[in-house]
Amino acid sequence: MDKPPGMFDRDFEWSELTRYATLPGARATLGVVTGRRRQGKTYLLDALTRATGGFMFTATESTEADALHEFGAALARYRGQPTPFRFTGWNEAVTELMRLADHGRPVTAVIDEFPFLAKASPPLPSVIQRALDPAAQHTNTPVRLLLCGSAVSFMSRLLSGSAPLRGRAGLELLVPTLDFRLAAEFWEITDPRTALLTHAIVGGTPAYRQEFTHGDIPTGPDDFNAWVARAVLNPARPLFREGRYLLAEEPELHDTALYHSVLAAIAHGNSSRGGIADYLGRKSTDLAHPLSVLQDVGMITHETDAFRRNRSQYRIAEPLVTFYHSVMRPYWGDLERPGRAPAVWQRVQSTFRSKVLGPHFEQVCRDWTRWHAAFETLGGHPGRVASGTVSDPTARTSHEVDVAVHGTDEQGREGLLAIGEAKWNDTMGPGHVERLEHIRSLLTAQGKATPATRLVCFSGSGFTDDLRHRAIRDPSLQLIDPSRLYNGA
Repeated sequence: MDKPPGMFDRDFEWSELTRYATLPGARATLGVVTGRRRQGKTYLLDALTRATGGFMFTATESTEADALHEFGAALARYRGQPTPFRFTGWNEAVTELMRLADHGRPVTAVIDEFPFLAKASPPLPSVIQRALDPAAQHTNTPVRLLLCGSAVSFMSRLLSGSAPLRGRAGLELLVPTLDFRLAAEFWEITDPRTALLTHAIVGGTPAYRQEFTHGDIPTGPDDFNAWVARAVLNPARPLFREGRYLLAEEPELHDTALYHSVLAAIAHGNSSRGGIADYLGRKSTDLAHPLSVLQDVGMITHETDAFRRNRSQYRIAEPLVTFYHSVMRPYWGDLERPGRAPAVWQRVQSTFRSKVLGPHFEQVCRDWTRWHAAFETLGGHPGRVASGTVSDPTARTSHEVDVAVHGTDEQGREGLLAIGEAKWNDTMGPGHVERLEHIRSLLTAQGKATPATRLVCFSGSGFTDDLRHRAIRDPSLQLIDPSRLYNGA
């Protein structure tokens, strides 16, 4: 089944959805589609139902009676009936839904925003489970039912543990954000530095280009600051309040003030639970639940230190949320006044570079190393890429490593393939390499590295001539600039 014209990327998602929609067999089946908001799930499923002649119902926040009325009317329209179905409960509605494929060939049936229905009718997953039981399949037709929702934690619980639908799904599809390379292609930004600057603010969420900016993109380095003022910090544009609304749209987050405070602490560089607790003036144990919930809904990630298993860091997963808490929230009163955006943006440049751009560049470098770097670059296949901390007992200090690559070399031996440093605003020279060499010697003494562990320098501003000449002679030293991040391996 050909992908619709105009659909960007999503080749894997489209192939899996069409495979599921055309599964042979007379039994009804279940699939689950999830992912964070604004990633194009509804667009994908709408295209699927159009291509297959299927049925799609998008739920809204309502009572059970109202939802049943809307569902009955939508099902009747699809059936070509002049009057809507009058269902007294979801048992009747699901039974009728399972009869859609009455001509014997598979029919796709999509229920979008399923968490809204389940919130108003908690037994609904059990009703669907009973309808899929072998004992009920004799009255079913080959309906390919797809439940979709943006509440990631809720959707994952549908199929976990002792949940009614556990073991029932033949498809579990997560629609992810676009990675930094795909995002640049989608935004049609060809200059690597401009692409990375833009990605540091809006990430890889497709809707931020289409619905939220109506195709307004930075045309190049000289237009980036003006674009931020007119498209992101402009109180008349949808992106302006998106950082706030993302939390409000998550049904699991009840005390939004607390969650905003936790995110603000992380955005300001407090990545450990203890650091977050100190920033908020709370006990570390008080944050176990909010951190767990934020992680469940995909708002933050929890990453173990590359060298110390007992250390870990929390990071915000959505760049726009980091940008909101670091740049926008402290100046919200000024930004709400029309015409103030350019002046505020000028004042927050150092904050943007240190709190947003620097950490984001480091993460992009880790992503590139994990998914795009060639075998020859790293001297092996990467298995885990993370940041880490290396102790220096002699100097009584510790050193931060932005990129640590564990994997297997060409002989199949596991170990530390490379360590790297990422500097967005620095022209890197011999001093940076000397620092990495010192860290490598410390790790070698600890039995965590070897003299063959490679050194990688990531810079957004370039490298000195003598460092470039050294890299040409020494393949164990790799220099990565924005052009190579976006176009090379």
